[in-house]
Amino acid sequence: MINKRKKFSRQRGTHSHGWGSKKKHRGAGNRGGRGMAGTGKRADHKKPTILKEFGSSYFGKRGFKRPVKTQKQTKIINFSDLNKLKSKIKDNTLDLKKLGYTKLLSQGTPTKLKIIVPEFSKKAQEKLEKVGGELTK
Repeated sequence: MINKRKKFSRQRGTHSHGWGSKKKHRGAGNRGGRGMAGTGKRADHKKPTILKEFGSSYFGKRGFKRPVKTQKQTKIINFSDLNKLKSKIKDNTLDLKKLGYTKLLSQGTPTKLKIIVPEFSKKAQEKLEKVGGELTK
């Protein structure tokens, strides 16, 4: 294995450490500040050109960021979509919990089935019971 000297030790005694002029490798003051710095009180002369180029929306804050939801997503299915799952029905019972669905909604026409699902709407329950089906959690 070749032992290579580190760059900083090779820069010792070079006055600017490879950054050109002594002034160049400094903080954000070297480039006029960070972000929208320099557009305020002391840079008043820049405002007309900024307003002309970007409009009045350049200055100030607008809107807000919505908080990130930490709740789990609900996977929803309707009666109309149950036709796609005909192959999963065993002895007139459909287990939507095993298939990854968390809620049953009432859109469409139900068939007489026993459906196992964690959540369901009142209307879905009424519709299924009217046909002669059953909902369980």
